[in-house]
Formats: sequence, structure tokens, C-alpha cells
Amino acid sequence: MSTGVIGMLYAAATLFVMLIGVPIAFALGSVALLFMAIFMPAASLDTVTQNVYEEMASITLLSIPLFILKGAAIGKSRAGADLYSAIHAWLHRVPGGLGIANVFACALFAAMAGSSPATCSAIGSAGIPEMRRRGYSPGFAAGIIAAGGTLGILLPPSITMILYAVAAEQSLGRLFLAGIGPGLLLVVLFSAYAAWRFRFEYRAAYAAHAATGATSAHLEREEFTLAQKFSRLPRVVPFVVLLTGVMVALYGGYATPSETAGLGAVLALALVAVVYRLWRPSEIEPMLSSTLKESTMLMFIIGMSLLYAYVMSYLHISQSAAEWVVSLHLSRWVLLTTILLMVVVLGFFLPPVSIILMTAPIILPPLKAAGFDLIWFGVVMTIVMEMGLIHPPVGLNIFVIKNVAPDIPLGEVIRGVLPFVVLMFIAVVLVCLFPALATALPDLLINGRS
Repeated sequence: MSTGVIGMLYAAATLFVMLIGVPIAFALGSVALLFMAIFMPAASLDTVTQNVYEEMASITLLSIPLFILKGAAIGKSRAGADLYSAIHAWLHRVPGGLGIANVFACALFAAMAGSSPATCSAIGSAGIPEMRRRGYSPGFAAGIIAAGGTLGILLPPSITMILYAVAAEQSLGRLFLAGIGPGLLLVVLFSAYAAWRFRFEYRAAYAAHAATGATSAHLEREEFTLAQKFSRLPRVVPFVVLLTGVMVALYGGYATPSETAGLGAVLALALVAVVYRLWRPSEIEPMLSSTLKESTMLMFIIGMSLLYAYVMSYLHISQSAAEWVVSLHLSRWVLLTTILLMVVVLGFFLPPVSIILMTAPIILPPLKAAGFDLIWFGVVMTIVMEMGLIHPPVGLNIFVIKNVAPDIPLGEVIRGVLPFVVLMFIAVVLVCLFPALATALPDLLINGRS
């Protein structure tokens, strides 16, 4: 049987197993084992455990559970609500300042926790009720938090980028740095949209006030004294210092990613104990339990995805697919567009972790042959995968928001996030037109230092 036929069977079997509702890890693992039994030597089944272990025996992957622990410690405390409250107090005079405060809070919390769902939950639980109380439409309030949460896979530390660095065999430090510029670009775009959208929200609130005489929250200008503004900082500053310290340790060359993750986790646990008095076993247990569950699930997906990719490589499916793509002689930008469209489609069904590990063996060789910087492409691909977090049918952040604000209809949440999908598309175009948005910072800090 030809490699092409085996490859089509492999893809069809994977699609079938996923469509019947088998969890991703089990789906990938079962298809890989089936094709090992049929098309590979019988002895290969005896080495499944060894192969999975060897594929996962990367010191970089060790940082994942530690970053998850750091995020769980911060996420289980009131750090998200306090962060949001402090930023709102300082931005309350800016038109649309409440929406902008939510964007900034999402960005900072994402950089501290490294998790999109945790960001949506922590900031959304405080931000969505506050925005709705002040007259923002439910869809917009939900949309801005769901979109802000996506920054968790772009701003360092990002578990998605850790996996891409492993799959693409690229420097994790450079990749983390490359995500900062586009991450700030998205913060600016989201904030600009929040300020622009505020005008329409204000008009609607004013019209409701004129028609019914009801007091509109948009027309109430909350004031904060300088003392009140500074009083909100003591609980926030330690976590910002933690974020800064972790970044300095990593990019200053003082610690490896795994050491940095361990340092961040220990300091995060210490801070929630000191700042929020969360030190009793009953209060620490949810953090450790959450870390264990999420790490186990994620590592199981990673292990099965790596086994899936190993079988693809052994059967020459990935190599043949890459050679076929190269043989099409597509122009480099048509090639990039085609690959990104494929990532978008996969985002309808798969989380970013699976997309990276399943597609990397196929898409990275043609991109490298076409002269694309794989660090730059990792950032572009991450932004595209961010779209998958806020568009159906998977749309993980959409369902997190639905849990945070169950009274907001799902249709309103989806309509609220669609403008942010457009903004992410604009960000992808800008990063393609101006690659320095992603590459300038790592070139400056790493190449300049060397």
C-alpha cells in the first residue's frame, strides 16, 4: 500500500474517532496504536511506553506543570479581582476605561498565570458583572473578557509556546520574547475597540435613560481619590514584581525555563500565603488538585500526540506530505496562507496543543524551505490558534465565559467575540507585513547580548 493511501487512511481514521466523541488523547493514541499494529513491525508495540517516554523526555516540558502550579496559585486567590479593581481605579476617567481596564487586567493576569481559561474565569468573575452593572451590553462584556483571555497563550509564560518550541526545536526564550510585541499589539487593538464601542454603549444607555427615566450606570461617573487609587496597589504590586522577576531570571540568563517555572511556582505560593493568607492545607489543596488534574490531562494529550506524530514519521506520512506541499511550488505567501487556513479549520475541532503536535512535522519543513523564520511563524500560528479559543464549535473561552455568566445567552457571547476575531485577523496581517513586531525584541535582547 502506498504512503499516500496510508496517510489518507490515517487522517480519515483520526477524523472518524474524533467525530464520534472520543476524547482527544484517547483518539490520537488509539489511532496510532491501530496503525502500529497493522503497518509497523509487531515488536514496535512492545516499545510504545519507551517511545512515549523518550518523546516526552524533554527538560523544557518539565516547566509545564510548574507554570500550571504558578497559574493555579494565582488563579485560586483574589489576585484577578484585585488586579482588575486597581486598573479600573486608575483608568476610570478614560472613555471606555472600564473595558480597557478589563483588557489590561486580562493581559497582566495572563502573563502571570499563563492560562487562557484561568484568565477568563478570574477577570470575568469580577469584570463582567461590573461592566453589566454600568450599562455595557452583556455580549460586549462577555466578548472582551473571552478575547482578553486568549492572551494567555501568546504572552509568556505560554504552555502553547513551550510545546511549539519543543516541536519546532526552537529557542523557548526567543519564542517567549517574540510573543511580547504581538501581544501588546493585540492589547492596543482590543483597547481601541473598547474605547470606540463605548460610544455606542453610552448612546444606548443615554437613550434608555431618556426613554424610561431610569438611572443609567453609564451616566454615573465614579470618582476615585488619589489615596483610593494607591490603596488598591499593595495587593497587586507583589504579583507584578513576581512577573518581572521571573522574566528577568529567564531572559537575563540567570535560570533555565524549568528553573524559572519552579521559582515562579514557589514564589506564587508564598505570595498567596502572605498576601491572601491562603496557607492552610484546606486552602492549598484546591491549588494542588487543580494543578495535578490539568497537568495530567495535558501531559496525557502531549504523550499521545507525540506518539501519533512518531507513527506518522515512521510510516513516512509526514515526510511525504511535506514533500508534496513543496512539490506544488506555491509562492511563499500562498503557502503560508494555505497553512494558516488549515490551522483555522483545525481550530474548529481541536485545542492548540493538539494542533501544534499533529501538524508540526508536516507544515514546518515546507515553511523552513520557503525561508520563513520559524520563531516568527510560531507567533503568527499562536494568534491564529487564539481565534480558535473564541469561535465555535470548540471555542474553549466561550464556554468558560458561559460558566462565569450563565444568564448571558450563548448567541450573545458568540456575537460579542466576533469583532475580536476580526481584530486578531488584522493583527496577523500586521505581523506578516511587519515581521519586526515579533522578531525585533529577541534580536535586540538575545542577539545583542551574544
